[in-house]
Amino acid sequence: MRIGVPKEIKKNEHRVGLIPASVRDLKAWGHEVYVESNAGNSIGFSDAEYASVGAKILDTAKDVFDHTDMIIKVKEPQPQECQMLHEGQILFTFLHLAADTVQTDGLLASKAIAIAYETVTDPKGTLPLLAPMSEVAGRMATQVGARTLEKSFGGPGILLGGVPGVEPARVTIIGGGVVGYNAALMAIGLGAKVTIIDTSLPRLRELTQVFGSRIEMMYPTKDTLEKALSTSDLIIGAVLIPGAAAPKILTRQMLRLMKPATVFVDVAIDQGGCSETSRPTTHEDPTYLDENVIHYCVANIPGAVPRTSAFALNNATLPFIVQLANLGHKKAFQNNPHLFNGLNVYKGQLTNQAVAESLNRPYQPFDLSG
Repeated sequence: MRIGVPKEIKKNEHRVGLIPASVRDLKAWGHEVYVESNAGNSIGFSDAEYASVGAKILDTAKDVFDHTDMIIKVKEPQPQECQMLHEGQILFTFLHLAADTVQTDGLLASKAIAIAYETVTDPKGTLPLLAPMSEVAGRMATQVGARTLEKSFGGPGILLGGVPGVEPARVTIIGGGVVGYNAALMAIGLGAKVTIIDTSLPRLRELTQVFGSRIEMMYPTKDTLEKALSTSDLIIGAVLIPGAAAPKILTRQMLRLMKPATVFVDVAIDQGGCSETSRPTTHEDPTYLDENVIHYCVANIPGAVPRTSAFALNNATLPFIVQLANLGHKKAFQNNPHLFNGLNVYKGQLTNQAVAESLNRPYQPFDLSG
């Protein structure tokens, strides 16, 4: 199969779909890999390094799209990239369609086969391709939250871990999944007082076994939520419903309960955000003030550490890419139902029910027997 890797063009995005080590493995399977010139430059991978493992370097993204059967990216295709896709071409990347009608329309019009990293599953029911980026995002959420609490970044001037004789910051994490766990891990390490709120009692029990008394676990009743929000210095939104838009857990009224200059990091912004007040921001201009709460809503948080993120993502995606390249999409779907769960768009039809319902669009199941 001919596999293409265009340079990412989303603002402040420096990751790359395939690192040279992954290209080398795909070449060993007999596939051709085409990489847009300078695709990996910003994280230390030169064109010469890609060429040394057998990649063919092409001058433009259009050349890459025109010459290949499958496109491997990191972030969702931008409008000009959707226009370069052709019918039957496989696109394998993060999509996050549930909150993005423009991208959805572009993919439907292209009649491409769009497979989303974030809805691929595994036998445990977890999301193996989203997990490494959730790990990065969770750890980064605490890191950027701690920085935003500093006065020079607009915060109230609080050190996350405090010092002897001075109380540490209080951190509330809404959601105890991969993002929430990793955010808590960092926050505890920095000495903060941490509360995790989750609707799943089994998950709260699991986290209690891991963290013991170092973290307070709470079920989100109105009382517990309001108490946590009103006493927190940093709040991290780590809510996820696979494929679907994030639920608006935080209302504008709830934000009015928070202390002035409370920092809110919304990791769920890729799926529309978990607060009524959330809107996407960028690494260049990451925060804004609403209801006297500092919002950090960067839509590609792992993009701040692109080299670490690119390696972590490739470790997870490469086995699935090999399956698609070796077998073709239909046979790969038949052999691996977990990869099949990643299919969101197929030749002009929405094939993921959660996405279709979130966008109020027709849902067309894909026939695996065909």
